[in-house]
Amino acid sequence: MPNAPFELKGKTVYVAGHRGMVGAALMRRLAQEDVRLVTVERNEVDLRDQAQVFDWFAKARPQAVFLAAAKVGGIVANNTLRAEFLYDNVAIAANVIHAAHQTGSEKLMFLGSSCIYPKLAPQPLREDSVLTGPLEPTNEPYAIAKIAGIKMVEAYRSQYGRDFISVMPTNLYGPGDNYHPEHSHVVAALMRRFHEAKLSGAASVVVWGTGTPRREFLYVDDMADACVHLMKTYSSAELINIGTGKDIAIAEFARVVADMVGYRGEITFDTSRPDGTPRKLLDVSRLTELGWRAKTSLADGIRRAYEAYLASNPNAAR
Repeated sequence: MPNAPFELKGKTVYVAGHRGMVGAALMRRLAQEDVRLVTVERNEVDLRDQAQVFDWFAKARPQAVFLAAAKVGGIVANNTLRAEFLYDNVAIAANVIHAAHQTGSEKLMFLGSSCIYPKLAPQPLREDSVLTGPLEPTNEPYAIAKIAGIKMVEAYRSQYGRDFISVMPTNLYGPGDNYHPEHSHVVAALMRRFHEAKLSGAASVVVWGTGTPRREFLYVDDMADACVHLMKTYSSAELINIGTGKDIAIAEFARVVADMVGYRGEITFDTSRPDGTPRKLLDVSRLTELGWRAKTSLADGIRRAYEAYLASNPNAAR
C-alpha cells in the first residue's frame, strides 16, 4: 500500500468550500493541526471563474489544498438542476486543480462522491469499479463532473508528478447540512420533516421512495478526520473510499431519525418519488488497511446532528 508521509505541520493549507458542511468539518479538524489555514469567500473569488482562481492562488500560494467545494444536493436537486451540477462542478475542479499545479502546491486532495460508481456495480463498491457500467440517471451530471475531477488528479499526477490524490466519501451528515425542503440530502430532509411533524402533531410523515434502498451514512467530522489522516499518509493515483462499511435500509433509518427527534407518529412512503441507486455500500478495506476507522455510531451522529440543527435554527422550537 502506498505510504509516503506528508508533513502538514507548519504548512499553509487551503480548504476550498470552507462554508459547506464538508469544508467546515475540515476546518474544525485542521484547527487541531499546527497549520496556517487560508480561505476565501465566494463573493471575493468565484471558483467557477478561472481568472479569479488563478489570481488568488498566485497570491495565497497554498502548500496543501483540500478541494471540498462543490454544488451539491439530493436526488431532486441533482435531477432538475442538471446543467448547473455539471458545469459548476467541472469548472470548480478544473480551475482549482490547475491553479494548484501552476503555483506549485505540494499536495492536493480532491473530494469526490460515492455517486461516481455505476448504478448496478457489485456491492460493496470497490474503488476499481469506476467506469465499469452506466451511472444512476438522476445524478449522472454530478457524477460525471466528479469523475472528471478524479481523472484530472490522475493526469496531473502522471504527467507532472504532482502529489494529488482523490477520496470518495459515502453519504455524509452532521453540522452545517442543508435543510432545504426540496434540495436537501436524505438525513437533513428527514430530520426537518420529523421535527416539524412533531411540533405540528402530524399523525404521519411521508418519506420519499419505497424505503427499500440501503444507504451508508458517515458523520461529517469522522470524514474530516479520515481526510487529514489520508493527506498525511497516502500518496497514489488510486482513489480511496471513505465510509463506515455498514449500511441500513431507508425505512429503518427513517425510524432511527424519528426516534432521535422524538416523533412517534406513522411513517408512510411515497412510491412515486425516485429511489435512486438500490444500494450504495462502500468497500472500505483499503482505508482500514491504512489505519483508519469511523468512530461515531449512527445513533450518536444523528443525536449530534439534531442538536446542531436545533442550534442553527433558533425558530425550530423543541
